[in-house]
Amino acid sequence: MLTAFATRGGRLEQVPVNAPEDLSDDAVWLDLVSPTPEERTWVETAYGQGLPRPSDMEEIEASARFYDDDNGVHIHSFFLHDFEDHPRNVSVAFTLNGGRLFTLHEHDLLSFRLFRLRARQQPALTRDATSILLGLFEAKVERLADVLEGVYSELETASQWVLEESEDDVEGVISQLARQEDINGKARLSLMDKQRALSFLLRAGVLNNDQAQTTREILRDIESLTAHTSFLFDKVNFLMDAALGFINLEQNQIIKIFSIAAVVFLPPTLVASIYGMNFRYMPELHQVWGYPFAILLMVLSGVAPYWFFKRKGWL
Repeated sequence: MLTAFATRGGRLEQVPVNAPEDLSDDAVWLDLVSPTPEERTWVETAYGQGLPRPSDMEEIEASARFYDDDNGVHIHSFFLHDFEDHPRNVSVAFTLNGGRLFTLHEHDLLSFRLFRLRARQQPALTRDATSILLGLFEAKVERLADVLEGVYSELETASQWVLEESEDDVEGVISQLARQEDINGKARLSLMDKQRALSFLLRAGVLNNDQAQTTREILRDIESLTAHTSFLFDKVNFLMDAALGFINLEQNQIIKIFSIAAVVFLPPTLVASIYGMNFRYMPELHQVWGYPFAILLMVLSGVAPYWFFKRKGWL
C-alpha cells in the first residue's frame, strides 16, 4: 500500500494514490506499507529515489542501518509491532532526500497511525520531512513507554500471586513472567536502536536548532526508559526466583509427607513380611495371642519412629 502526504494549509493532508500520476510534487511524506513492485516503481520513477530491499532492512551492522550517500540520509530502525499478540521488532526504513521522507515497512504500525492522528491537531509536527521523522520517533518512544507501563502493571499482578503464595495456575504465572520479560527485552532493544538512530541524526547535520533540541529531549526520554527496563528486568528475575522458590517449598512439603509415610510404614511392613513367611516352625503360629501380638508389634514399630522424629523436631 502506497500513501502520500502533503503539507497544505499548515496541516498534513493525505493524497490518494491510485496511479503514478497521483504522485504530486508537493508530497512531503511517502509511506509504503508492504508495497507491490508496481508501487515501488512508481515512487522510484516519480522522485528518482531508490528504495531498500527487505533483505537490506534486516542488516544489523551500524554502517548498514545508519548512513548517508548521494540518495539522502538513510535510517533503518526497529519498531515494536504487536503481531498476533506476540510482539516483535520489525525494521522500518527511513530516507530523507530532496525535502521528502520515504518510509518503507512490511506491517501497518500503531505508532504511524498515532502520529497521523496527532499531526491533524498539531501542525508544528509536519513543518517539513525532518519534523515528520522526529514526530514518528517521538510517537514510537511514547508507545514504548506505554508498553513498559503495561509490563509493570502485569508484574504487579504477578507479584500479588507470588507474595501471597497462591496455589492458582502456577504455570500460568510463570508463563506470564516469561512473556513480560520477553516484551521488556524487545522494548529495550527498540529503545537502544532509537538512541543510535537519533544520535546519528545529530551527527549528520540535517537538523536545525529547534529540531536538534527536540532530538536531545527524546534522547533524554529514551535514557530514562532504558533505565526503567533495567528495573523491570530485576523485578522479573526476583519474581521468577521467588515463584520457583515457593514451588520448590511446596514440592519439598510433598516429598516430606511421602518420606514420613515411608518411615512410618516401613517397620510394620517388615514385621508383616516376617510373619508372612511360610516356615513350618514359627513360635507364635499356634498361639492364641499370636495374631494380636503381631498387630500390636506392627503398630508399635510404626508409632515409635514417628514419635522419635517428632521429639527431635525433624517433623
